[in-house]
Amino acid sequence: METIERFERMDQKLKQARDEWTRRRTTRDLLIEDLKELQHKANEMQQQQELFDKVRLLFQKSGEYARKQAKAQLETLVTNALQYVFGSSFRFEIDLSPAEKNPTAEFYVVTEWNGEIIRTKPQDARGGGVVDIISLALRIAFLETVRPRLEGPILLDEPGKHVSEDYILPMTQFLQSVHETFERQILFVTHNAHLTESADQAFFVRLKDGKSEVHLSRRLDNGIS
Repeated sequence: METIERFERMDQKLKQARDEWTRRRTTRDLLIEDLKELQHKANEMQQQQELFDKVRLLFQKSGEYARKQAKAQLETLVTNALQYVFGSSFRFEIDLSPAEKNPTAEFYVVTEWNGEIIRTKPQDARGGGVVDIISLALRIAFLETVRPRLEGPILLDEPGKHVSEDYILPMTQFLQSVHETFERQILFVTHNAHLTESADQAFFVRLKDGKSEVHLSRRLDNGIS
């Protein structure tokens, strides 16, 4: 009888150990996923910061007249993008320091709320959606402002990833207007159905038996077969 009780206690302890191991493994897996997500967000923020730094460098290397011209062009294009997507109450402003040797540039999103003008840094303005649109517009503006003009298509990885569904359609219309205005082909990778349907041609990549298969979409909602 004592032997049976001993085995029962051992079995109970083993079960408790298994439950604890399962709990810790689940916690570990969740922490790993959180870490991956944080690393991904950190990479995105780093890319956005690098883009802002490139624009600042453009101003530093330009003469006064060229700086003012580039400032006006960048403000206009980014403002158009913000208004295209979020409405007419948005605009984009660049503040240039008066320094002659190493001028610096600060970026602001300007909105009007109940008659009050609000100026905020892009990363603080209405979440990630605004930052996404500003980054997208700045990349396009950078391509069109730099001289000599950089030729080739615009390559985008998950454009508007953090833009809410309410604003995805206006964003696709903005991309179409960029294509028509600047006569540039736009190539992008996306998981968003609205963006896929707006394309002239779409390819789907699927994983099958450990291999990637590429399929041409036979019909899009825009009527192109």
